[in-house]
Amino acid sequence: MSLANYLRYQRQATGTKIVCEEGDCGACTVLLGKPQGDQLAYQPVNSCIQFLYQLDGAHVVTVEGLKVNGALNPVQEAMVNCHGAQCGYCTPGFVVTMCALFDPNLNPDSTEAKPVAACGSMTAQKVKDALTGNLCRCTGYEPIIRAGLSVDSSQITPLDDLYPVAPILAAYADLQAESILIETPPVNGNAAGRIFFGPVSVREAVAFKSQHPGTVIVSGGTDVGVVCNKRGLEPAVIMSASRLPDLDTIRLNTTDNESPTVSVGARVTLSALERFMESRVPELFKILNVFGAPQIKNAGTLAGNIANGSPIGDSLPFLMAMDAEVELSGLDGARRVNMNQLYTGYRKLDMKPDELIIRIYIPLPGPAELLKLYKVSKRKHLDISAFTAAIRLTQSTDGRIEAVRVAYGGVGPVVMRLPQTEAFLLGKDFTEAVFREGGKIARREITPISDVRGSSAFRLQLAENILLKFYLETCLENQDGRAAACP
Repeated sequence: MSLANYLRYQRQATGTKIVCEEGDCGACTVLLGKPQGDQLAYQPVNSCIQFLYQLDGAHVVTVEGLKVNGALNPVQEAMVNCHGAQCGYCTPGFVVTMCALFDPNLNPDSTEAKPVAACGSMTAQKVKDALTGNLCRCTGYEPIIRAGLSVDSSQITPLDDLYPVAPILAAYADLQAESILIETPPVNGNAAGRIFFGPVSVREAVAFKSQHPGTVIVSGGTDVGVVCNKRGLEPAVIMSASRLPDLDTIRLNTTDNESPTVSVGARVTLSALERFMESRVPELFKILNVFGAPQIKNAGTLAGNIANGSPIGDSLPFLMAMDAEVELSGLDGARRVNMNQLYTGYRKLDMKPDELIIRIYIPLPGPAELLKLYKVSKRKHLDISAFTAAIRLTQSTDGRIEAVRVAYGGVGPVVMRLPQTEAFLLGKDFTEAVFREGGKIARREITPISDVRGSSAFRLQLAENILLKFYLETCLENQDGRAAACP
């Protein structure tokens, strides 16, 4: 059962609305609190694609739970005073998301307490960014933004005051120590019944997966939730990764002899990765910024994007261009697979039946490297890509191309490197003519299809144009304090 349906039909908490059931509109937004150290970290998520089996030990706050001493809180009052509702169906989702904007528990990765924004410090852009994942079909955004700007955040009561942390953390500690196995009897002629497993160790997880071929693994659930709601998927065996330990951390690994590498746990959310990469890899930050709604990024993971294996996965060209490695754990131990060797076909991965993705290792680009990432879609924000690309290049002191990696998505059954294009560019002068010719070679290397997001001819032209775009941008821009040497 989805969290949204549970809230509405089992708890009669009908303030949570269901509209799209695929995480697009935000009407079903709730605040999800999960333990992080000695506090609860709250973030807005879409309850329509969160399932109850993902939430063991989590604290869910709905719009009904935001009132203070039985009265409207300052965000709700602002929505009333600024006439921030028309039909009102989307309003609870806007209220919940906006409350997260002003609550000090919003940033789960901060090691210091995040102060509540001082009255008057909020900007229209901050409000818009926070509400990116909430749609108003009555086109009532202007009064909603005014409501956000009028909130006196000094009057906000933090969620920790409404719901004391200590008893919740104590209850969670008890739950965390014990794995969960639920087996249901056959229903309606289904001879096998259904099985759910919630492990608390990687060893348990890989053992269970080896014994149950076809297990559907759910962490953030942003992909599988849509398939369940829209295509009627009812997995016979489900395993949740939500309580596997030490997989929700990002670490920066540095040594004297090697370039810095970031290790990303399989449970690290896309929003946490976005914040971490903002200053370290600005190009990746820009892609993650338009990857999806905040509610989606607060649940979805980089590991899930990799495991999904979509040929238009937004993170995959970057990971391939950086020669990232995926750590897989199975009964025989752990091994690493380079991203460029991970995919063996359409949505097929070089993984043994018992293996799980545990961590991703991403080398950071050096100060002398040029890196550009591209996403082409019908909308700039919150849209599935028609074409993606990553181009990573180093020049020698005399201006020649010393090293180059080109990866394209949306041009075949898998995201792919372009070895012929790379071989042509290597050693050439950094000139417009070279990149124009390289684009023609790239066009011949790919086999795109036509679909609802773009025609084959459109993608072929993009494959050619994107190299020229890279050349022109790197000539004009200064990346990491160093401009490309262009004639």
